[in-house]
Amino acid sequence: MSKSFDKIGEALNVETSIVESKVDKAELTKPTNQQQSDYEYTRGQLYSLIEKGQTAVDGILEVADSSQHPRAYEVAGQLIKNLGDVTDKLMNLHKNMKDLDNKYQGPNNITNALYVGSTADLLKMIKQSNTTDKKS
Repeated sequence: MSKSFDKIGEALNVETSIVESKVDKAELTKPTNQQQSDYEYTRGQLYSLIEKGQTAVDGILEVADSSQHPRAYEVAGQLIKNLGDVTDKLMNLHKNMKDLDNKYQGPNNITNALYVGSTADLLKMIKQSNTTDKKS
């Protein structure tokens, strides 16, 4: 226990103690098996959608070039936008998994000190302690 806590305890005529709590950070941040399997499944599905979307974009662009029809170009543009949204979802999936891994950022040791009383009483006791320390 530190000297400052000892002095405060003596000044207040109370017993002081420090309570420390050890937290295993690895246990709090480790994704569960279900979260990990869901992540892998979702990642695989997004990759599959991206590959199929790329094939569809290539096909619709061929149709648009050969037909020169405005609707075909409109569909191609929508498909390209949707494909971009899927790739954004893939990146968000990685970010969310990383955030889940780094979820706990708190301290490993927690120290609490508690005084029950008014601030005026506390200041009076500290001043008395200081005057008795100077006399010694």
